[in-house]
Amino acid sequence: MNSGERRLRIREQLAASGGPVKGAALASLFSVSRQIIVQDIAVLRAEGASIVATPQGYLLLSRGASGVLTKTVVTRHTDYSSMEEELRVMVERGAKVLNVIVEHPLYGEITGNLMIFTSADVERFMEKMRENDGEPLSALTGGVHLHTLEVPDETTWRSVLEGLREKNYLLEEK
Repeated sequence: MNSGERRLRIREQLAASGGPVKGAALASLFSVSRQIIVQDIAVLRAEGASIVATPQGYLLLSRGASGVLTKTVVTRHTDYSSMEEELRVMVERGAKVLNVIVEHPLYGEITGNLMIFTSADVERFMEKMRENDGEPLSALTGGVHLHTLEVPDETTWRSVLEGLREKNYLLEEK
């Protein structure tokens, strides 16, 4: 199989997976090195594929999924416990947390892909943060950050906002 055929099959695998796929799994499937997969993913992205790298693997984002709304929310938290609670509020009320964004005074916008869809994803993310003594990006901005969310409808969006407001995570203009 040539590289073009392999990239087509990689894209098909990601589309059919329904979730993230580890680069090592793709490398094994196509009998190539992990580095070849990294290069293939870069080419696919250059060709316009919306592929993101997450801690759980590569994920092909669907463009314009019907009935799905993409929203941005500005929040603030100060520690691991509140970060975990904030993420839980969003996913338990039906949102998919795609990323976290901070505005750094020197580097500008910094984005970290999260792809947190379930409470189990929140648990895995927090476990990795603790295992690696990770600092959230929001530590650079006094806890203030943005999340890009996918929600199925306006009712879910309002529920997410209300949940964040109740826990005092929602940053709103006064």
